[in-house]
Amino acid sequence: MAKLIEYSVNTGMVNMAEDSKLLDNAIKNNEKEPIIRFYGWKPRCVSLGRNQSESSVNKKYCDENNIDIVRRITGGRGLLHDCEVTYSFICPVNFLKNGESIIHSYKEISSAIIFGFKELGLELNIGQKQRGKNSFEYCMSLSTGADLCYGSKKLIGSAQYRKQNYILQHGSILFDYNPNIIEKIFNEKTCTNSVTCIKEINRQLNYKDIIECMQKGFSEYFSIVYV
Repeated sequence: MAKLIEYSVNTGMVNMAEDSKLLDNAIKNNEKEPIIRFYGWKPRCVSLGRNQSESSVNKKYCDENNIDIVRRITGGRGLLHDCEVTYSFICPVNFLKNGESIIHSYKEISSAIIFGFKELGLELNIGQKQRGKNSFEYCMSLSTGADLCYGSKKLIGSAQYRKQNYILQHGSILFDYNPNIIEKIFNEKTCTNSVTCIKEINRQLNYKDIIECMQKGFSEYFSIVYV
């Protein structure tokens, strides 16, 4: 049976440590089915990708405004975690139909999320990788094949890490965001025309709605039962 870990709010350090611990325990216990977790962040926190330079962040501004900075085990670019629901999905590579392929595994896990959001009447689509070089440090400014969009705007940014034939994928579902704060953190103009959030799409939805639709999406798409 799949393990479902209920939503909780923690510091960035605790959240990242918990994801890493769950992955290591899954490997140790030879888990056959997914572990799914939902969480929030307090205080606000910037997470940097595994290989991203710390120079991309205005540390002075973060210190002055009680914004933590942590590093993820997954790749990708920096992200401010504030008004959002974050998910993590851990499974053995062979749980997925095409788990050996990074691209196809992203699509398979994302398809379960798309399936869940249909329960709320929201049609999401997998982002298209943008070609050409760019200098964006803020994750949501750039759409990739690992992301989910509402229309042409990015709503969910995800990243993946693999270890001993297990996959950890986690991602952020934006409820709201403040472009002014993001610009001060990452020292760059936020592309508001490429980013959206739940508040812009449907103000009536809350965190519980999103968590429940995703739980159902994972359960029904992968035909799993939660313990």
